[in-house]
Amino acid sequence: MAGLPDGAELVLGRHTHVTDGGRVLVGGTPARVARLRSAAAARIRGRRLRVTDAASRSLADYLLEAGLADPDPATLPEADLGDVTVVVPTLDRAPQLDRLLASVRTHLGEVRVVVVDDGSRDAAGVAAAARRHRADVLRLPHNRGPADARNAGLAVVRTPFVLFVDTDVVLRPGAVPLLLRHLADPVVAAVAPRVVGIVGPDDSWVLRYENARSSLDHGRDAAAVRPHSPMAWVSTTCLLARVAALGPGFGAGMRVAEDVDLVWRLVGEGWRVRYEPRAVVEHEHRDSLRSWLVRKATYGTGAAPLAARHPGLAVPALLSPWAAGVLVALAAQRRWSLPVAGALAGWTAVDIARRAGTNRPYRLAGRLTGYGLVSAVNQGFALVLRHSWPACAAACLASRRARRVAAVAAVADAAWEYLRLRPPMDPVRFAVARRLDDLAYGAGVWWGAWRARSGAALLPGIRRSVRPR
Repeated sequence: MAGLPDGAELVLGRHTHVTDGGRVLVGGTPARVARLRSAAAARIRGRRLRVTDAASRSLADYLLEAGLADPDPATLPEADLGDVTVVVPTLDRAPQLDRLLASVRTHLGEVRVVVVDDGSRDAAGVAAAARRHRADVLRLPHNRGPADARNAGLAVVRTPFVLFVDTDVVLRPGAVPLLLRHLADPVVAAVAPRVVGIVGPDDSWVLRYENARSSLDHGRDAAAVRPHSPMAWVSTTCLLARVAALGPGFGAGMRVAEDVDLVWRLVGEGWRVRYEPRAVVEHEHRDSLRSWLVRKATYGTGAAPLAARHPGLAVPALLSPWAAGVLVALAAQRRWSLPVAGALAGWTAVDIARRAGTNRPYRLAGRLTGYGLVSAVNQGFALVLRHSWPACAAACLASRRARRVAAVAAVADAAWEYLRLRPPMDPVRFAVARRLDDLAYGAGVWWGAWRARSGAALLPGIRRSVRPR
């Protein structure tokens, strides 16, 4: 039976709530109330499940698919680094390439490294850096973009696994061997590490913000990567993948969002993709205001092609009907707004309690309703300030209520993020950077939508409420 090997252990996620003596698990992606048989519940001890036989392996598979638990990589078998080929796409950037390759040789030894020169003007500098670190060079006659460059490297890989890594990365000790352990599960197609910034002595305020809140850093919680989840994507800035799962590789010709496209395709084909924060690599973030804003806007332009390639997955927000109703009621700012929002939340809590089938249904219902409200408010802030700010700005010109919504959202969002992250900068500059981040990304989303002549990436989606399983 395929699955995790004997001896592997799973740990229930930090946000998985256990009740009814372990027979009911609440959480996962999408959120669910999972009821276990007594024999299955007894196998989970101290929030851990050890795989020892077919029954525990089947339970582990369910918990992984539900997003209720994550593998402990320390319990997975080690693998041979000789089974990995490193593929590095580059367009010039010889000094960064030299730094990356030095870290590859230090931490991975004599693995094969393929540097794909994607039409560099400084081809001699790229070749010299590769030669210093015993890397092969595959030169493309003209620049074809990151997707095609990685595909060219993938085509010459003869090992079972490939590590895609960009030139602005520095490997840390143990990161890749830890990622490689996850591939002991034959259903895992790819796994990504945590990406943190390279911290220098004279960081600019832009770099301090990026080091605290980079879009490449997905935080400290391990997770399955899948659309419509808190971990909806990972970057191929550094990604270890199973060659047999990749097929043709990245979307041909894609110059932005090619990493998201690949992950969503793999998940759609039934593979698992994982995020492993205990494996950490460093990344050279952009430190000038202009280059940072351009990069954020470029990221935003990827929403439209993703919406075309993956219909229904690239929505800027995904709300349950009751949560959408709460946001609309609150945004209306009428005398009936709070009573209506409270009634919707209360009705939802009662409905969940009625169907929960647990010993303490109303406590569970309150917890799930509270999570739903927090998620709805966060997504509402993102719609107002990030994805749909051009429409919101136009509304603010004509409506006092719209101006009030925007002001409250801007202040509350910045305050919450500052308190959550505790970045090494003052609150005012953090708030300014937060708003510039959103403005640049949102501008890219709308520019990409205009070029594609499609609003699919601008419209929020509606999903069903949590249901017990």
